[in-house]
Amino acid sequence: MPKHKSLKRFLILRYKYISQKNYVYLLCIVVGLMVGLASVALKNITFAIEKVLEQGIVVSENQLYFILPFIGLFLVYLFRKYLIRSELVPSVPSFLKRAIPSLLYSLLRQKGLLSYKLIYHPLILAPLTVGFGGSVGLLGPAITSGSALSSNLSRLLHVDKKTRTLLIACATAGAMASMFKSPIAGIVFAIEVFSLDLTFVSLLPLLIASICSILTSYFFLGDEVLFNFSVSDNFSISDTPFYIILGIGTGIASLYFTKIYFAIYAFFDRFKTRFVKLLVGGLAIGIMLYFIPPLYGEGLSFTRDLFSGDYLSALGANPFDQYLNNVWVVIVLLLGFSLFKVIAMTTTFAAGGVGGVIVPTMVMGSALGNVIAKTLNSLGLGLTVSEANFTLVGMAGLIAGVIHAPLTAIFLIAEITGGYALFVPLMITVAISYMITKNYMEHTIYTRELAERGDLLTHDRDKNVLTLMRLESVIERNFIPLHPKMTFGEMLHEGVSKSTRNLFPVTDSDNQFLGIILLDDIRELLFDQKLYDTTFVEDYLHNPPNVINFDEDSMQTVMDKFQSSGAWNLPVLKNGKYDGFVSKSKLLTAYRRQLINFNK
Repeated sequence: MPKHKSLKRFLILRYKYISQKNYVYLLCIVVGLMVGLASVALKNITFAIEKVLEQGIVVSENQLYFILPFIGLFLVYLFRKYLIRSELVPSVPSFLKRAIPSLLYSLLRQKGLLSYKLIYHPLILAPLTVGFGGSVGLLGPAITSGSALSSNLSRLLHVDKKTRTLLIACATAGAMASMFKSPIAGIVFAIEVFSLDLTFVSLLPLLIASICSILTSYFFLGDEVLFNFSVSDNFSISDTPFYIILGIGTGIASLYFTKIYFAIYAFFDRFKTRFVKLLVGGLAIGIMLYFIPPLYGEGLSFTRDLFSGDYLSALGANPFDQYLNNVWVVIVLLLGFSLFKVIAMTTTFAAGGVGGVIVPTMVMGSALGNVIAKTLNSLGLGLTVSEANFTLVGMAGLIAGVIHAPLTAIFLIAEITGGYALFVPLMITVAISYMITKNYMEHTIYTRELAERGDLLTHDRDKNVLTLMRLESVIERNFIPLHPKMTFGEMLHEGVSKSTRNLFPVTDSDNQFLGIILLDDIRELLFDQKLYDTTFVEDYLHNPPNVINFDEDSMQTVMDKFQSSGAWNLPVLKNGKYDGFVSKSKLLTAYRRQLINFNK
């Protein structure tokens, strides 16, 4: 009770003395600081687990790789089964229970209200997954934890939905800024992923949150950037064809990444229980780690070794050590790492692990860029390209292709390496990779499932308004159904005389939809009494111009059906049975009302 009174007193004082704009700025500062702390905690816990297990891996001569991923996933399984005991986001479909997709779904359908358990669960589950060898990243869990902090803070302080969405975007920007020390990339990422309008109203809060979050990271972790890299080989115009090749390569790799991601999930969906998924996934990851040790954990040390040109350390101890003096063997091993990184990552997710996608994407891109550079340098054509630069730019190309966030890719890679000297090649590679993947795949691993359900917001305002509308809200049910064996007289007595509508659905005894009758169809026959007992409803019914499937059609599809059919009313079928009608006038009225609310 005292806490409730203190909160009430605070809210009264806030309404009296703090404007809404300044109040939002203060909340952004709090969100930035909290997200920074969560990100630092996530990093440190994971690093501590890896440090403890590192010595055991060395002593066992990599034998522990077989069992560590299984142990980590098993601990995650036990934690979920006996300590959580309920789904974190119960109303979200199971295939959406991944960091970014579930967050996007929550913002659209649940007003951004997230369980308070999501604040601390990722801080436990992600370190167990990554620390024990799961081949995933930490950014996704940091975003989830930060977003839950923002959501519950906004709920506590009675913040409206629009401000709550902005605070969750601030948490996302802050998480990326803190994890990678890249404030600009964090802001751009939030705008690209959450489809925010780039206005001063949204930009300044994102900037404040990113600054506060990155300051927290500097305070606890110092001023080191993610990669100690300085550009020694500057870009020249003669390098352009090679970066075009890199863009094509990363674009193709992005398509491979996305297809493998969904294929592995589809494979694991065959298993009915979590434990079977854990068993199969843990064993598969262990085997991959034994033969390809760099797949262990996030893989950032692998990329650092590639930057420094130390490919022996990057590849680690493996069965092919005696052949590493041959550059083509190195190229094949690096290519194999690139191909298996996405397999190991998705297997970790599908087996029940918790983590993020962006860091594995970066690591895979670095390997691919290095492969292309080594291949060009080893063809014997007198070509010379910078392997370090290609390693760096390859990361950006794959990020742009996989998550369709080209600006994020450019600024992230520029900031984590402490400079913008490679801005032109970054733009060349990123643009080509993005165009290739966007041309063949409209949606990303974050958004494809949401788009299929009609639950995806984009930068298209008209589509967003339709997405926010619910079909249930525009269905009208004040129509009198007719039955096919009714006589014409019964139809007039039971239907026409009692209805205020000029349209009648025809259904059978099981409510199966058979067709419609328009008042205009029978208007000239209304007073012909000879037809009252000799003709039946089935003699006058006909098919509607189109039908709306409640379980399948999105609001965009409904609007398209009205446009293509030219109808003013279309019947709605739910589970194959008649459920009502949607009228064009009501649909357009609801659309205009939603558009007004969306622009407030």
